[in-house]
Amino acid sequence: MEDNYSAEQIQVLKGLEAVRLRPGMYIGTTGPDGLHHLVYEIVDNSIDESLAGYCNEITVTIEKGNIIRVIDNGRGIPVDEHPGEKISALEIVMTKLHAGGKFDKGSYKVSGGLHGVGVSVVNALSTWCIAEVHRQGHIFTQTYNIGKPQGPVETIGDSTKTGTIIRFKADDTIFDLVEYSFDVLSNRLRELAFLNKGIKIIIEDERLPQKREREFQFEGGVKSFVSYLSENKNPIHNDPIYFEANKDESELEIALEYNEGYTEHIYSFVNNINTRDGGTHLAGFKSALTRTMNDFFKKSKHSKKMDNPLSGDDVREGLTAVISIKLQNPQFEGQTKSKLGNSEVKGLIESLVNEHLTSFFEENPKIIDKILDKVVNAARARMAARKARDLTRRKSFLEGGGLPGKLADCSEKDPSLCEVYIVEGDSAGGSAKMGRDRKFQAILPLWGKMLNVEKTREDRVLANEKLQPIITTLGTNAGREFDLSKLRYHKVIIMADADVDGSHIRTLLLTFFFRYMPELVRAGHIYIAMPPLYKISRGKKVFYAYDDKEKEKIYSQFPAEDESKIGMQRYKGLGEMNPDQLWDTTMNPESRLMMQVKLEDEIEADHMFSTLMGEHVEPRRKFIEENALLVSNLDV
Repeated sequence: MEDNYSAEQIQVLKGLEAVRLRPGMYIGTTGPDGLHHLVYEIVDNSIDESLAGYCNEITVTIEKGNIIRVIDNGRGIPVDEHPGEKISALEIVMTKLHAGGKFDKGSYKVSGGLHGVGVSVVNALSTWCIAEVHRQGHIFTQTYNIGKPQGPVETIGDSTKTGTIIRFKADDTIFDLVEYSFDVLSNRLRELAFLNKGIKIIIEDERLPQKREREFQFEGGVKSFVSYLSENKNPIHNDPIYFEANKDESELEIALEYNEGYTEHIYSFVNNINTRDGGTHLAGFKSALTRTMNDFFKKSKHSKKMDNPLSGDDVREGLTAVISIKLQNPQFEGQTKSKLGNSEVKGLIESLVNEHLTSFFEENPKIIDKILDKVVNAARARMAARKARDLTRRKSFLEGGGLPGKLADCSEKDPSLCEVYIVEGDSAGGSAKMGRDRKFQAILPLWGKMLNVEKTREDRVLANEKLQPIITTLGTNAGREFDLSKLRYHKVIIMADADVDGSHIRTLLLTFFFRYMPELVRAGHIYIAMPPLYKISRGKKVFYAYDDKEKEKIYSQFPAEDESKIGMQRYKGLGEMNPDQLWDTTMNPESRLMMQVKLEDEIEADHMFSTLMGEHVEPRRKFIEENALLVSNLDV
């Protein structure tokens, strides 16, 4: 393979000045997401080298002090003098915005990342950064402070290897907290290893006394990805259906597998970027799948018993699929690159999927028969679910006002100012109703055992007497007919006891929201109330502690001789608090603590809900065994 990657391929578009002034424009946020994004940008450059055929191993290390080191065995960033800029190409890539090989078609056929913004933005937002390049038999290096070179590129030795090492310390005056999560980084690196079959990606954490390390390498590519996603889902055929194709300088990889569950999980990627909002490639896949299934349905025994064709929802029930396409010039809609807009891609994907699926099903008649049994049952359940929805609407109309009888609504009508507490138990619900601010706080008490929706079909979920009041209260409907614009409260707060039963209730509710109202979670509308564990009193002074550490801190404020005069109450449940206490500790916006539920990694969340709430006991037992020692504040 010819290496024509040199300084001439590096094009300069603009300088770096604005990055430190407005970091959010370049990395989205200065919170944890933005911090981890710095690592992804460096890794994306290494992945681009892999896509070009020059890199097969990447190592990411979190050093002590939250320093990041990324090593690849690609060609190494060019170091020769740029013909236009008259300085080293390495310095240009590291210090100039929109400079890189991604703009030159001869350097990279396809690429992800921020279209060349990546490494220079990381450099600008770091206290210091060191680039080391192994190339052409030598080792070259340059050091930067807050994005500025501290001297020219130097040759410091000889090397028989090729590749780039980037080491940096994120600037703690810019980021809220410089503390990397090993698990968050691992999840993204695992994803990249699935999407780029054969590449080895290693992550190391040197911050602990004993080094943690994970290695990801998947020769099966997205087929391995689907197997990973489906491992706790009872597949109805033995192996994921997989095919890859090249056409019009585009590369397509698709894997899909049906399971006995009731929800669809389709993940689409363009040049390794997760297109969470889909786009033309996803539309092409869905259209082809529906058409192909109906072609086989018409020729099957089922067509005699059912007049209507299968809908898209029918053929996707219980489906897990990954679509990965690599394009030369992807056109993304929106700042976040979450939706593909290339119009020509829809027809391309549609024709390839139809061709390959038809061929596969003709060669594997037993598999298509099993799938048709599944999707025809889904069609019948869809009709039952429609009746359940109609029943919910009818009941709402007959009960008057369309809202559940147990709901204590608020007087404010602007949803952005309203919040609803979903409260476990009638006694806690009674305290919450009396203690709330009636203007903007609504209370919906729950009672009885909550349904685990992970094991239940949509028609039963929508008809469930415990879940119907939640669906009706929020106003959005659920499942296929969910409509976020109809949400009646912009804060949906789960308030349960701080014990094992309360944790179970929270998990069941979160499973329901994730499976049937995922847009609610994505938009950040779900919160978890944090009632205190302890009430501590000394004379007329009252303190509340939310965990044992905070309790000890409060105790340390009093002289040792006063210990006998200190009163302490351990709250076993919300019902033990009177309305004033519940308001002061858990419901007053001025003093309460709440956790916002964020969906940082939808793929890993899907995998976790399947593990914890699915049919299989063994994965759940394994998870508990591996994580038992990490649990704190567990009530027994």
